[in-house]
Amino acid sequence: MNRGGKEITIGVISDTHGLLRAQVFPILRGCDLIVHAGDVGSLEIIEALEGIAPVRAVAGNTDFGSLSSRLPQTDVVEVGDVLLYLLHDLSCLDLDPVAAGFHGVIFGHSHKPEFFRRNGLLYLNPGSAGPRRFRLPTSVALLRVRGLSMHPEIIELPSD
Repeated sequence: MNRGGKEITIGVISDTHGLLRAQVFPILRGCDLIVHAGDVGSLEIIEALEGIAPVRAVAGNTDFGSLSSRLPQTDVVEVGDVLLYLLHDLSCLDLDPVAAGFHGVIFGHSHKPEFFRRNGLLYLNPGSAGPRRFRLPTSVALLRVRGLSMHPEIIELPSD
């Protein structure tokens, strides 16, 4: 994506498990890029998201068949000056993201929305935008990038 001083907005979604809630469309509309951190559930989810913005996605532990063969297990996403590592399950991280030159790690799997910084890196889990799990909220995230500055925002979806 373009380098420079322009702010780039990334829509971050995960764990749809075949359910793309209508509430995500107005949140993601206007994003420059959407990343899906796995457990997509069906190719129709990717196609619907591509109607909003370009999509980068990885396979999750419940993605099988055509999804598993189409989606990589990990991806490297360059957004302006920022390099992001995308995977589904953070416990499967098999590299040192600092040594590899990444600025952030985007992941899913736990359905728990969170972000934190460790060793100068941003770690972002948008939570689950699909079926509700336990008492966790359904949510997505926006990541605003300008230069090397990254500002995450987790957005809880309205209750069903």
